[in-house]
Amino acid sequence: MTVNEYDLETFEEKYRDALAYHWRAEQFQRANQRYSLVFNVACVALESYLVAMCYLYDSPPLNHNYICLMNALETEVDFPKELNKEIRSLDFIFGICSLDDYFHGTPEPEDADRVLNMCASVRELFDQERIAEVRAAFGEGAAGKTDSPAAG
Repeated sequence: MTVNEYDLETFEEKYRDALAYHWRAEQFQRANQRYSLVFNVACVALESYLVAMCYLYDSPPLNHNYICLMNALETEVDFPKELNKEIRSLDFIFGICSLDDYFHGTPEPEDADRVLNMCASVRELFDQERIAEVRAAFGEGAAGKTDSPAAG
Protein backbone atom coordinates (compact mmCIF):
# COMPACT_ATOMS: atom_id res chain seq x y z
CA MET A 1 0.00 0.00 0.00
CA THR A 2 1.57 3.30 -1.09
CA VAL A 3 -1.02 5.79 0.15
CA ASN A 4 0.45 8.68 2.14
CA GLU A 5 -1.16 10.82 4.83
CA TYR A 6 -2.00 13.60 2.35
CA ASP A 7 -3.75 11.07 0.13
CA LEU A 8 -5.77 9.83 3.10
CA GLU A 9 -6.85 13.37 4.03
CA THR A 10 -7.80 14.13 0.43
CA PHE A 11 -9.62 10.80 0.14
CA GLU A 12 -11.60 11.47 3.34
CA GLU A 13 -12.57 14.97 2.20
CA LYS A 14 -13.60 13.93 -1.31
CA TYR A 15 -15.40 10.79 -0.15
CA ARG A 16 -17.38 12.79 2.42
CA ASP A 17 -18.16 15.42 -0.25
CA ALA A 18 -19.27 12.74 -2.70
CA LEU A 19 -21.63 11.15 -0.21
CA ALA A 20 -23.13 14.54 0.67
CA TYR A 21 -23.57 15.71 -2.93
CA HIS A 22 -25.02 12.34 -3.93
CA TRP A 23 -27.49 12.49 -1.05
CA ARG A 24 -28.41 16.08 -1.98
CA ALA A 25 -28.95 15.23 -5.65
CA GLU A 26 -31.27 12.39 -4.64
CA GLN A 27 -33.08 14.76 -2.27
CA PHE A 28 -33.53 17.31 -5.08
CA GLN A 29 -34.88 14.59 -7.34
CA ARG A 30 -37.40 13.43 -4.70
CA ALA A 31 -38.47 17.08 -4.27
CA ASN A 32 -39.06 17.35 -8.04
CA GLN A 33 -36.43 20.05 -8.47
CA ARG A 34 -35.29 20.92 -12.00
CA TYR A 35 -33.59 17.96 -13.61
CA SER A 36 -30.70 20.23 -14.67
CA LEU A 37 -30.06 20.95 -10.97
CA VAL A 38 -30.21 17.25 -10.12
CA PHE A 39 -27.86 16.51 -13.03
CA ASN A 40 -25.30 19.14 -12.04
CA VAL A 41 -25.22 18.20 -8.35
CA ALA A 42 -25.01 14.50 -9.25
CA CYS A 43 -22.09 15.27 -11.59
CA VAL A 44 -20.24 16.96 -8.73
CA ALA A 45 -20.93 13.87 -6.61
CA LEU A 46 -19.63 11.57 -9.32
CA GLU A 47 -16.48 13.63 -9.80
CA SER A 48 -15.92 13.63 -6.03
CA TYR A 49 -16.37 9.85 -5.84
CA LEU A 50 -13.84 9.36 -8.63
CA VAL A 51 -11.30 11.79 -7.15
CA ALA A 52 -11.67 10.10 -3.75
CA MET A 53 -11.07 6.74 -5.36
CA CYS A 54 -7.96 8.09 -7.11
CA TYR A 55 -6.49 9.13 -3.76
CA LEU A 56 -7.51 5.87 -2.11
CA TYR A 57 -5.33 4.07 -4.66
CA ASP A 58 -2.53 6.68 -4.74
CA SER A 59 -3.33 7.54 -8.36
CA PRO A 60 -3.86 11.31 -8.33
CA PRO A 61 -5.56 12.37 -11.56
CA LEU A 62 -3.84 14.64 -14.05
CA ASN A 63 -7.11 16.50 -14.52
CA HIS A 64 -10.63 16.31 -13.11
CA ASN A 65 -12.52 15.66 -16.32
CA TYR A 66 -14.17 12.27 -16.48
CA ILE A 67 -11.84 10.80 -19.10
CA CYS A 68 -8.71 11.66 -17.07
CA LEU A 69 -10.30 10.36 -13.89
CA MET A 70 -11.18 7.06 -15.55
CA ASN A 71 -7.71 6.82 -17.09
CA ALA A 72 -6.22 7.17 -13.60
CA LEU A 73 -8.57 4.58 -12.11
CA GLU A 74 -9.10 1.86 -14.64
CA THR A 75 -5.79 0.15 -13.78
CA GLU A 76 -6.63 0.21 -10.05
CA VAL A 77 -10.33 -0.64 -9.96
CA ASP A 78 -12.27 -3.16 -12.03
CA PHE A 79 -14.94 -0.88 -13.49
CA PRO A 80 -17.66 -2.61 -15.47
CA LYS A 81 -17.06 -1.80 -19.13
CA GLU A 82 -20.44 -0.12 -19.62
CA LEU A 83 -20.05 2.04 -16.51
CA ASN A 84 -16.58 3.12 -17.68
CA LYS A 85 -18.05 4.10 -21.05
CA GLU A 86 -21.00 5.93 -19.46
CA ILE A 87 -18.76 7.97 -17.16
CA ARG A 88 -16.45 8.93 -20.01
CA SER A 89 -19.45 10.04 -22.09
CA LEU A 90 -20.16 12.86 -19.64
CA ASP A 91 -17.23 14.87 -20.99
CA PHE A 92 -19.11 15.11 -24.27
CA ILE A 93 -22.24 16.51 -22.60
CA PHE A 94 -20.06 19.19 -21.03
CA GLY A 95 -17.99 19.59 -24.17
CA ILE A 96 -14.82 19.74 -22.11
CA CYS A 97 -12.85 17.55 -24.47
CA SER A 98 -11.95 20.60 -26.51
CA LEU A 99 -10.61 23.95 -25.36
CA ASP A 100 -11.44 25.49 -28.73
CA ASP A 101 -15.02 24.23 -28.94
CA TYR A 102 -16.10 24.26 -25.29
CA PHE A 103 -19.83 24.28 -24.71
CA HIS A 104 -22.09 23.15 -21.93
CA GLY A 105 -24.78 20.96 -23.41
CA THR A 106 -28.25 20.96 -21.96
CA PRO A 107 -28.88 17.78 -19.98
CA GLU A 108 -32.09 15.88 -20.57
CA PRO A 109 -34.21 14.43 -17.74
CA GLU A 110 -32.79 10.96 -18.43
CA ASP A 111 -29.27 12.37 -18.04
CA ALA A 112 -30.03 13.22 -14.40
CA ASP A 113 -31.26 9.68 -13.77
CA ARG A 114 -28.26 8.25 -15.59
CA VAL A 115 -25.73 10.20 -13.50
CA LEU A 116 -27.48 9.27 -10.25
CA ASN A 117 -27.27 5.62 -11.31
CA MET A 118 -23.56 6.08 -12.07
CA CYS A 119 -23.05 7.57 -8.60
CA ALA A 120 -24.72 4.57 -6.98
CA SER A 121 -22.64 2.15 -9.06
CA VAL A 122 -19.36 3.91 -8.30
CA ARG A 123 -20.19 4.11 -4.59
CA GLU A 124 -20.61 0.33 -4.57
CA LEU A 125 -17.12 -0.10 -6.07
CA PHE A 126 -15.37 1.37 -3.02
CA ASP A 127 -13.43 -1.39 -1.30
CA GLN A 128 -14.38 -0.98 2.35
CA GLU A 129 -11.55 -3.30 3.42
CA ARG A 130 -8.99 -1.10 1.66
CA ILE A 131 -10.50 2.00 3.25
CA ALA A 132 -10.19 0.37 6.68
CA GLU A 133 -6.58 -0.68 5.97
CA VAL A 134 -5.58 2.82 4.83
CA ARG A 135 -7.26 4.42 7.84
CA ALA A 136 -5.60 1.93 10.18
CA ALA A 137 -2.18 2.58 8.62
CA PHE A 138 -2.43 6.21 9.71
CA GLY A 139 -4.19 5.57 13.01
CA GLU A 140 -7.46 7.01 11.75
CA GLY A 141 -9.57 3.93 12.48
CA ALA A 142 -13.20 3.79 11.50
CA ALA A 143 -14.39 5.73 14.55
CA GLY A 144 -16.51 8.58 13.34
CA LYS A 145 -16.16 7.56 9.71
CA THR A 146 -19.35 6.54 8.00
CA ASP A 147 -21.10 6.47 4.68
CA SER A 148 -23.70 8.91 5.99
CA PRO A 149 -23.59 12.38 4.42
CA ALA A 150 -24.78 13.78 7.74
CA ALA A 151 -21.48 12.64 9.29
CA GLY A 152 -19.57 15.33 7.39
